[in-house]
Amino acid sequence: MATQTPDSTTATLSEYKAGKRPLPYWLLNVPEPQWPSQCPAFLADISPRNLEIINSPQTEFQRLSWPEVQRTIRANRIDEFRRTPLDHRNYLCYMARLKSEYGSVMDYVRDRRVGWGDLEARGRAFEDPDDVKIIYNDWPYGIDKSIVHLCVWTKFPLDVDETDPNGDLTPEMRAKIDEYVKTTFGSRVPAENIIWFKNWAKLKSIHSMEHFHVMMKDPDMEFIESITKGDSPASSQLSEDTILE
Repeated sequence: MATQTPDSTTATLSEYKAGKRPLPYWLLNVPEPQWPSQCPAFLADISPRNLEIINSPQTEFQRLSWPEVQRTIRANRIDEFRRTPLDHRNYLCYMARLKSEYGSVMDYVRDRRVGWGDLEARGRAFEDPDDVKIIYNDWPYGIDKSIVHLCVWTKFPLDVDETDPNGDLTPEMRAKIDEYVKTTFGSRVPAENIIWFKNWAKLKSIHSMEHFHVMMKDPDMEFIESITKGDSPASSQLSEDTILE
């Protein structure tokens, strides 16, 4: 575990290299030749949750197995999902870049990832295929590599229970999504190898567009290529040891 302050004024890189001071979190997991001279802006003033993930050794991270993924979702403990420390660092850098280049993450997803000129739904939930877009999750959680992680984006709202402190789905909307997942994915993937969830409102990274997550264990990749129309996640363009800055 590294120190938690981003302040680089009281220590120099040479002191860190000599082991005279514990590594700050923004240097943890980064190969020494790639050490930045100071805390990158995208890692300054991060939330306690982000700090907890970043401030962990990559070598100690254990990817979740399929049974663990299923238990996590069925227990509605989706807040326990984590990316690997390096993936999460790269994710935070990537999000900062998108905000700088496109104005907001939502604008990037709408214009570049799903290609929607507007967000006005043509029908009610799941009535019109043009109101739904299936693509990869650009930055999937730290799960077994045999698990495919997709996002289903929708133009229509995914109704939440206003009385739920986490902003969870209403039972009616949960039933509609369940039926959609069975119809769309269940024809090609065994039911025991499919599971879905929607982030609670308080966990969403993009609040102006709706989506839920679908995970599948060992699916037919030709089916995945077909249903995503040849999509690929942004993270797939990086090697496992790539450090974005």
